[in-house]
Amino acid sequence: MSKTALRIICLIISILIIGCSWGCSGKKQSDPISATAVLLDTVVTVTIYDSDDETLLSGCMDLVREYEQLFSRTIETSDVSRLNSRATDTVDPRTAELIEQGLYYAGLSSGRFDITIGGISCLWDFSSGSGSVPDPDLISDALPHVDYRTVSVEGTTVTFADPLTRLDLGAIAKGYIADRLKDYLTRSGVESALINLGGNTLCIGGKPGGDAFRIGVQYPFQPSGDLITVLEVSGLSIVSSGSYERYFVENGISYHHILDPSTGYSVRSGLCGVTIICASSVQADALSTICFILGEEEALRLINSLDDVWCILIRDDMSMVYSDGAEAFVAK
Repeated sequence: MSKTALRIICLIISILIIGCSWGCSGKKQSDPISATAVLLDTVVTVTIYDSDDETLLSGCMDLVREYEQLFSRTIETSDVSRLNSRATDTVDPRTAELIEQGLYYAGLSSGRFDITIGGISCLWDFSSGSGSVPDPDLISDALPHVDYRTVSVEGTTVTFADPLTRLDLGAIAKGYIADRLKDYLTRSGVESALINLGGNTLCIGGKPGGDAFRIGVQYPFQPSGDLITVLEVSGLSIVSSGSYERYFVENGISYHHILDPSTGYSVRSGLCGVTIICASSVQADALSTICFILGEEEALRLINSLDDVWCILIRDDMSMVYSDGAEAFVAK
């Protein structure tokens, strides 16, 4: 298992400890059921508080595996890989839906967030622990083919105007999958659960008895499990993105996995972490990356213009800034 996965496991454990150590108004409750697996190149944990039906947990993990087979950039038989190799132009309706959402958020950010960054992201290695800066010529060659406006979706048909454009849905796939897991569980009668896909946390309701879930936000670049703040939420998604999640250092310079579509290199925005709070996990997933790329001023302007969306920004000096109303979620 990679160092990144181990760090995420520690963070998830800290989140679950926070969630379980605060009772529901002092009332006794049944023990929650939980399942954990390494999927989507991360650690997936689903915890259900108001049901003892273990088949719901296995159903969630089966769904994650199914979506991974559709959305992964590295699985050769996935929809995304087959689109990138131009082996097909027809995909599963769920893949088409996710691509459409990715194009929407690319437009919302005027291309600062771009799902056609696949030709760039494939040049970088942030997972093995032995990454290095790619050949600048390879980055320069790939950059002209990063442009979300060259992709269109009609039904389940995906068309590329540029034959060298490549998709990477990694910045929004986990959020989309978390939303689908929520749909599955709520259809099954679950009203209290936590879905955690490698730090993308979605709360179904609150804890039995009415208490909010307490979700920790990782302290950037500190040992996993060290928290910079704790949030109290019910029925919302919390997604964090940051330069501390996957990175390597070369010649004294840190390079992280959030890439700027305009340069092909790691974003330098003055931020090291962004946490988004809203109902939709795919929205939170996309906005966490968008805000990180935009930087403090533009990110706050964007989030404050949206209804029922909040953000917490962590600057490089570890100070925090909140969008309008976000401080209300900080645990007292």
